[in-house]
Amino acid sequence: MGHLDWLKRPELSDAVLIAAFSGWNDAGDAATESAKFLRRRFRSHPVAQVDPEHFYDFASVRPSVRLTDGERHIDWPRPEVRVGELDDGRPLVTMLGVEPRLRWRTFCDVVVETAETLGVSTVVTLGALLTDTHHNAPVNVVGASNNAALNLTMGLRQSTYEGPTGIIGVLNDACHRAGFSSVSFWATVPTYVHNYPSPKAALALAERVAQFLGVTLGESELHSAAANYGRQIDELVAGDNTLAQYAQQILEESAAEAVEDFSEMVENPDALMSELEQFLRQQEPE
Repeated sequence: MGHLDWLKRPELSDAVLIAAFSGWNDAGDAATESAKFLRRRFRSHPVAQVDPEHFYDFASVRPSVRLTDGERHIDWPRPEVRVGELDDGRPLVTMLGVEPRLRWRTFCDVVVETAETLGVSTVVTLGALLTDTHHNAPVNVVGASNNAALNLTMGLRQSTYEGPTGIIGVLNDACHRAGFSSVSFWATVPTYVHNYPSPKAALALAERVAQFLGVTLGESELHSAAANYGRQIDELVAGDNTLAQYAQQILEESAAEAVEDFSEMVENPDALMSELEQFLRQQEPE
C-alpha cells in the first residue's frame, strides 16, 4: 500500500475500527478527544501512519518543528493507526488525524484497505456538531448507519441528510460499499462555546461507543474534566453578558418546547452558526 507506512503489521480478526478527524466534523474537539481516550483506555500502540503528501495542503495544515537534544525535527500531519484490545479480546483499531484536504476518495481507499488488512469487521466513525443546546443540558448522541440490519438491532436510523458533507460522511459511504458493518455517532456541542473543548461531549461519545461495543470504561481523567466542564463554562458565560443572554434564551426555549430531531443537521452546523452570528450582531450597539 503506497500511502501507508507500516511499523508492524499484526494479523487480526473480527477487529473494530474507530476513526475520528479534527476539523469540520469535530466541534469542541469532542470526536478526536473521545478517540484519544479510547486509545488510552484500551492501551493501543502505533502500527502504521498515513503518508500525508497526497492528502494535505501544507500551507493550510502546516507541519511543526520541535527540538530534541538540540536537533530539529519536522512533525507532519500524519493520521496514525493504532491497535489495542477490548476487554472481551476483540482487537481495537483506531485511526486519528486531521481531516484531509485533498483526494478524499483515495484517502478513503487507504482506510478501507487498512481495515481489510487488519481484519476489521465493524467500523465506527465519530463526529461532533454545533447545536442550539445549553452547556448544562445532557449531551445528545445520535447514531446513524446505512446497514438496515444494524439499524434494526441497535435502534439506529439511516441518515436522511442531504447537503455538504465532511470526510466522515464520505468514509461512512466507502466503508458501507466495501461491505463493513459501519455506524457513525455524533455528539452535540453548544454553539456559543464552540471555541472551547468539550470533554463532556467527548465522554458522551466514548460512553455511547462503549455501549455499542458492550464494554465498560471505568473512571478516568476524562470523567473529571467532564464533571468540571459545566462549572468552567458557567464562569465563562457569567463574565460575558452577550453569552449569558444567548444561553438563557436557549434554556428558556428548550424548556418551552421539546428538542427537535437534529439528525438532518449532523453534517451541516453552518445554519446554527449563522443564527448565533445574527444574535451577536443584534447585541452590537448602534
